[in-house]
Amino acid sequence: MSGAGQGKARGGLLRSTAVFSAMTLLSRIAGFVRDVVQASFFGAGGIVDAFAVAYRIPNYLRRIFAEGSFASAFVPVLSELRQKGDEKALKDFLDHVAGALCATVLVVSGLGMLAAPLVVALIAPGSLDDPEKFGLTADMLRIVFPYLALVSMTALSGAVLNSFQRFALPAVTPVLHNLAVIAAMYGLAPFLEVPVKALAWGVLAAGALQLVLLWPAMGRLGLRPRLRLNLRHEGVRRVGRMMLPTLFSSSVAQLNLIVGTMFASLLVDGSQSWLYYSDRLVEFPLGMFGVALGTVILPHLARRHADADTTGYAAALDWGLRTVLLLAVPAALGLALLAEPLAVVIFERGEFVAADSRMTSLSLMAMSLGIPGFMASKVLLSAFYARQDTKTPMRAAVATVFINVGLTAAITTPLWLGAVPGAHAGIALATGLAGLANAGLLWRYLRRDAGFTLSPGWGRHLMRIGLASVALAAAVLLAAGAVGDWRAWGGVARWLLLLGVVAAGAGAYGLVLLATGWRPRDLRGG
Repeated sequence: MSGAGQGKARGGLLRSTAVFSAMTLLSRIAGFVRDVVQASFFGAGGIVDAFAVAYRIPNYLRRIFAEGSFASAFVPVLSELRQKGDEKALKDFLDHVAGALCATVLVVSGLGMLAAPLVVALIAPGSLDDPEKFGLTADMLRIVFPYLALVSMTALSGAVLNSFQRFALPAVTPVLHNLAVIAAMYGLAPFLEVPVKALAWGVLAAGALQLVLLWPAMGRLGLRPRLRLNLRHEGVRRVGRMMLPTLFSSSVAQLNLIVGTMFASLLVDGSQSWLYYSDRLVEFPLGMFGVALGTVILPHLARRHADADTTGYAAALDWGLRTVLLLAVPAALGLALLAEPLAVVIFERGEFVAADSRMTSLSLMAMSLGIPGFMASKVLLSAFYARQDTKTPMRAAVATVFINVGLTAAITTPLWLGAVPGAHAGIALATGLAGLANAGLLWRYLRRDAGFTLSPGWGRHLMRIGLASVALAAAVLLAAGAVGDWRAWGGVARWLLLLGVVAAGAGAYGLVLLATGWRPRDLRGG
């Protein structure tokens, strides 16, 4: 591919990423509203701990059967068939994969509902000491487990639409998720004997709404699947073989959160909640940019690989990594510097008190360290999956899980035994460090096995990011210092001041980038 062609292709990636990010922004705003309402209704304590555990289990499995492991195996094969132009083979493949996926997630959901107490005992062993909390967690897990089946079929629909460059609708569907949970809190919670169960029912309703929105959209492409169950179908077996090694690699961040959940269950009440709220804030830049880049770049890299276009493949990957660092470093720095103001402004009201803000800010500062690793991993994983190499990322994922377990035990255990307040932040720190380790391992394997090398200009790129980050930190600290005590301001004033501080930091970052020679057109790659 010529230089002009590469620039045009990367321009298309930028536009697609911008569309995905814009739609995701709507979802994140709705998510913040949901979190504000949840914090106000239920605060951070034992009942929210129970929901956090119950929700995390099917959410982890979603990474396997939905947008994580499944998508990483499904999209490259779908892209390959599409490049060949055989519409009949493409439709047959889609029908059989959809049938196999549907059957699998229905069975897993049913087993999960039946074995809910056992699952809770394994994932949150500390809850066994509190029968009421244990029972509540198991009850909510039974309610939310069918969400796995609904969201998995939704993810299949989204993967098909993304492969045909229809990014907007799949990206906006999480808005329905957040709206459904908000509606459940206002409309259902007051009528339930245990109001917090409204969160679980809202999640279940959200899964149904998302599927109803996306499934018909495939029909407009002439690709709505007819569910056919034949596990011996070559396409199903091929996707299955590719999925097996990705069970760890595509969900390593979620698996690390499960490890954290197990440790947090042994800590004081509220630990699960503080980690949950911290994770929700970290998910904002990760979903806005990291997931967007990984989702958009995977089908593009798969097509370049299928066409044996090594130059275009390398150029797109280099562009993805540059863009990741340009966005991830300021996101991580901003979250760390504004951890407590964010908790105060977004969550602190109703049942969520000042002590909860302090504890949430501790884990947010620790977890934000891993944001560059989390985001870079999304792009690096796409580089392997586009080549239909799923075994190498699996090796990195297994190593990362061991690193996370070791770090969590080494950091958190002394804090727990010493009854140190904020011991949960040790779990968050281990998660962040493990995220950086995962990205480092993936980068090492990519250079070693694929011979990938960075294009010229990376030294200048890193220098710009470094200088701009110093300017961001100075601007944020000065602006936040001028605000003083965030709790002294009214609700609307808090939000306006927070937006002002964020704008000051973003403005300083952008100005220094421009002063050092960076231009927005650089995002197009030429």
